[in-house]
Amino acid sequence: MKQPIISISGIRGIFGESLTPENIVKYAAGFAKYTGSKKIVIGRDGRMGGELVEKLVEAALLFCGCSVVNIGIAPTPTISLAVETLKAAGGIAITASHNPQEYNGMKFISSKGVFLDAAENAKLWKCFDDLDGAYVTADKVKQVEYYPGFADFHIARVLDLSAVDVTRIQKRKFKVVVDCVNASGSKIIPALLEKLGCEVIKIDCESTGIFTRKPEPLPENLKRTCREVKRQKADIGIVIDPDADRLVIITEEGKPFGEENTITAAVKRVLGKTNRAKRIAAINLSTSRSVDDVVESLGGRIYKSPVGEINVIKKMQKVKAVIGGEGSGGVILPELHYGRDSLVGVALILSELADFKGTVSEYKKTLPEYHIRKSKISLAGLDPEAIFEHLRAKYREYKQNFEDGLRIDFSRSWVNFRRSNTEPIMRIITEASSGEEAEDMQKQFHGDIKQFLKKK
Repeated sequence: MKQPIISISGIRGIFGESLTPENIVKYAAGFAKYTGSKKIVIGRDGRMGGELVEKLVEAALLFCGCSVVNIGIAPTPTISLAVETLKAAGGIAITASHNPQEYNGMKFISSKGVFLDAAENAKLWKCFDDLDGAYVTADKVKQVEYYPGFADFHIARVLDLSAVDVTRIQKRKFKVVVDCVNASGSKIIPALLEKLGCEVIKIDCESTGIFTRKPEPLPENLKRTCREVKRQKADIGIVIDPDADRLVIITEEGKPFGEENTITAAVKRVLGKTNRAKRIAAINLSTSRSVDDVVESLGGRIYKSPVGEINVIKKMQKVKAVIGGEGSGGVILPELHYGRDSLVGVALILSELADFKGTVSEYKKTLPEYHIRKSKISLAGLDPEAIFEHLRAKYREYKQNFEDGLRIDFSRSWVNFRRSNTEPIMRIITEASSGEEAEDMQKQFHGDIKQFLKKK
């Protein structure tokens, strides 16, 4: 039997192949044991097969003596907020995030409403392999509380954020095309937009769990949505990934705004509404330099962490950042909760645009211009450390950072090579002052790796 991918980001596998009833129960029971078999919040991203996984998780937790709060189809950030608000011992988001249709999985959330860090995951993984004493007798089985209305609480909290100007957004009456890939954002995102006075045109907001395109919100997967934004003469397009923690924007011209610009605009909005002494932001090592430039222009301070939501969160907590996130379109605002949240991103971006008064494409021109390119190579049968060592040696005269794979900084550009937390691949991210240069860098480094592998 094939095994699922187990990482700091949780568990992901192919439904019925590497994600089976046996290991779903094992991982849910292990988490119950890890949390002390107390109250656990669960929810799912809506993808096909998710209801079966939900039933198995629910039953396994009950077998372990947990009380369960099931909030149904819900974004991962909604589940995290529910854990924190309801003072639960933990949470399980049943999701495979942006992985393809055939995948599902689980993300594990601590009692603080954030993902487990490396040390906590190490303890959890030990519980997976030692379930002695995990199960209870029938007289100790507790109840399930179904709480499908928690989305309304999440929306209300977003509308109450200090950097969100609801009145001004409502006056703009934005016409919005929204694409939620038929997953967890399908109801909550349109509901938020309607509360903000937007005219909402829905694409794939049926919560069927059937993906009509590749679920990762990359430009090449969003061509239909881009065309619809232009056809409808909408002011903006909003695209959400399956578990609704990432936000991607499309301009009124039907062109990608840029994932990196999502976090840049959100940082600009929040820091601009924050007392100067508290203008602190944190991002990961693979996020665009445009954030650095915006923070610097506002007299703030910026800190960086390895890639991974929990790593950014820990850095934010350490430096007391008021805003943070990742260049994949993930915005983290501690005022609401520590976690990437597309609802927060939507409200902040629309507030920024409402103040700006111009179009999305005009606003984009006010942001620092960098061009980032991302690619990946399969690590099947390869030794990633040997590849890293080769690249370290080849570019040893340049500044290097080893906190998250290998980052090399050049005079006007940078590259980051890192192993994925969720797939057996290496990601290669380059950024430069022009798209052509960033593309050339991609070709150069792919060539370096191919040449090295040929010699082996």
